[in-house]
Amino acid sequence: MLLKKLSTSRIIALGFAIAILTGSILLMLPCSVRPGVHLEYIDSLYTSTSAVCVTGLVSVDAKDTFTPLGQFFLAMLIQIGGLGVTAIGAGIIIAMGKKVNMKGRSLIRDALNVDSGKGMIIFIRDIFMTTVFFELVGAMLSYIVFSKDYPPVEALGISLFHSIAAFNNSGFDILGNYRSLTGYYDNFTLNIITCVLIFFGGIGFLVIRELRIKHFHWKKLSMHSRVVISMSLFLIVSGTLLIKTTENISWLGAFFLSFSTRTAGFSTYPLGNFSSAGLLVVIILMFIGASPGSTGGGIKTSTFFVLLQGIKSAATNKSEKAFHYAVPKNAFSKAAIITAIGAAIVLTGTYIMLVLQPELSFIDVFFEVTSAFSTSGLSTGITQQLGMGAKLLSIIIMYAGRLGPLTIVTVWYFSKGERVSYPEGNISVG
Repeated sequence: MLLKKLSTSRIIALGFAIAILTGSILLMLPCSVRPGVHLEYIDSLYTSTSAVCVTGLVSVDAKDTFTPLGQFFLAMLIQIGGLGVTAIGAGIIIAMGKKVNMKGRSLIRDALNVDSGKGMIIFIRDIFMTTVFFELVGAMLSYIVFSKDYPPVEALGISLFHSIAAFNNSGFDILGNYRSLTGYYDNFTLNIITCVLIFFGGIGFLVIRELRIKHFHWKKLSMHSRVVISMSLFLIVSGTLLIKTTENISWLGAFFLSFSTRTAGFSTYPLGNFSSAGLLVVIILMFIGASPGSTGGGIKTSTFFVLLQGIKSAATNKSEKAFHYAVPKNAFSKAAIITAIGAAIVLTGTYIMLVLQPELSFIDVFFEVTSAFSTSGLSTGITQQLGMGAKLLSIIIMYAGRLGPLTIVTVWYFSKGERVSYPEGNISVG
């Protein structure tokens, strides 16, 4: 009964919180932790938060700390986080043959960031079918690579885990020793398979569905899909060029990192060795993030696109338009609010973490906090050095980043609106 009185934003926030706490308990079970390994609850909570928020930041190594059962729990938390608690709940209801009421449809609409509730149940089914397809195909192709280095059963487990983590844009791995994919930096097959999974997981289920229905016909796609795809490709290309320019790594490494940076969190090169210029490029890409309705985080590609269009419109005194469509009138203000809140979270989080651990460098902390907010999961290697206070701060930032700036605001929004209007005043801007 209490849920009926809560707003959709608060229900979504509560759902993620419950998933995180449940996951932290499951990961603490004796059957989840390897014999001889002592796991502090703060690290279990941190790992669960990182998994549900599909981030990938780790304070303990997944392979060295957790048993196969614990790794299975971790994979399920990533899956729940990527699809969203609401979508998972709706899927269970549908599988049981029950109907989703109007409140449930409203929750799904808000959780998936779609404008209409029309055809929502069919859309949920499409999401699950799409996820199963990509993750199974990704696992089969990854197995070709991992089977060369691991026994068949272990290679199968690694392949399934990697495919789930990649499609859900979560940078977790179970290869051991915090190494991510550095051992496969020159493996073309695994790099490309991972990039494809990251790309489709990051463009959003709405876009994937539309591409399938419209048979990849560019001119038939909606404005949203064209914006998402064009911005994603632009960021991939520009990111590759900028990273290659600043760092002494291969073109394949720069290409992979440009894909992974915007919320996937896998790395084929140790980022602790990157220059400040290279880290700045990665920070910008992480902050922009993936696309709406996807498994990724950040302010989103469409938000960045609308910001650019708004600035261009103000500079040229021309209307905001793209792909023969006019940009919605309130889109720029919404994009500006999301960006401002996101920047405020990152800057405030950076300040507090520097106060808590002044021995850490500014660029490393700035990178870590941006990674937590954007749910990217990349790190320069300081995650394991964080104290309890810094870990709790990082948990809060990951949680805020997964919910999204606007959801965070509406969770705390109590006012029903103003009844009094005031005369317009004068203020100088710029």
